[in-house]
Amino acid sequence: MQYTFLLVIVMVCAILNWVAVEKKWKTIEYICKPATMILLIIWLLLNGGGNGGALWFTLGAAFSLAGDIFLMLPQNLFIFGLVSFLCGHLMYIVGFNLYPPSLAGWGWVFALIVAAILGLIISQIYRRLAEGLTAKKLTRLKMPVLIYAIVITLMVFSALLCVLRTGWELTPALWGIAGALFFYISDTILAVDRFVNALPHARLLTMTTYHLGQLAILLSAAFTFLN
Repeated sequence: MQYTFLLVIVMVCAILNWVAVEKKWKTIEYICKPATMILLIIWLLLNGGGNGGALWFTLGAAFSLAGDIFLMLPQNLFIFGLVSFLCGHLMYIVGFNLYPPSLAGWGWVFALIVAAILGLIISQIYRRLAEGLTAKKLTRLKMPVLIYAIVITLMVFSALLCVLRTGWELTPALWGIAGALFFYISDTILAVDRFVNALPHARLLTMTTYHLGQLAILLSAAFTFLN
C-alpha cells in the first residue's frame, strides 16, 4: 500500500473536524469535513481504487462525501443527504458481496443468528425513530428513514459475513466489520439526536464514529482488492 502519508493527513483533518463540531468552529468544519473524505478517496484512487472490486468502495466513499456536504450546509437538505448515503451503502453492499460467503457447516447458523440480532436491533431503533417522527410531525420521513435503516442494516450484515468469505482474509474482514458497526452507531446517534431526543455531544460522537467507520471500511477494501 502506497501514499500512507495521506492517511496521516486524513486523520489530522478528521481530528480537526471533531474539534470543530464540538467547538462550533464552522469555518474549520466546512473545510475539514469534506477534506477528510476527499483525501481518503484520493488515497484509494492513487492505490488503484478506480478499478476492480475497490471501485465499488470508491463510489461508496464518493456518495458519502456528497452526503457529508448536504448535511453540513445550513439549508435543510436532509433528504438529499439521506439519499446520498443510501447510495453509498448500496455501493458498499455490492463491494462486500463480490466474494460470496461460504455457508457450509456452521456458516448458515452464524448468518441466521447475525440476521436475527440485526433484525431485532433495527426494529427497536426504528420504533423509537417512528415515534419521534410522529411527535415532531415529520411523518413524511417515516418511509425514507425506514428504507435507509433497512439498507444500512444490510450493509452491516454484508460486512459481518466477510468472516465467511474466502476472498477476505481475517484481518481485513475484521476491519470491515468494525467500520460497518462504527458507521451504524454514527447514523443511529445522528437519527436519535435529530428525531427522538437531544444527546450530549451528539455531533462529536456522530463524526468520530463516522470517520473511524469510513476509514476502517476503506482500509478493509484496500487490503482485499488492492494488494
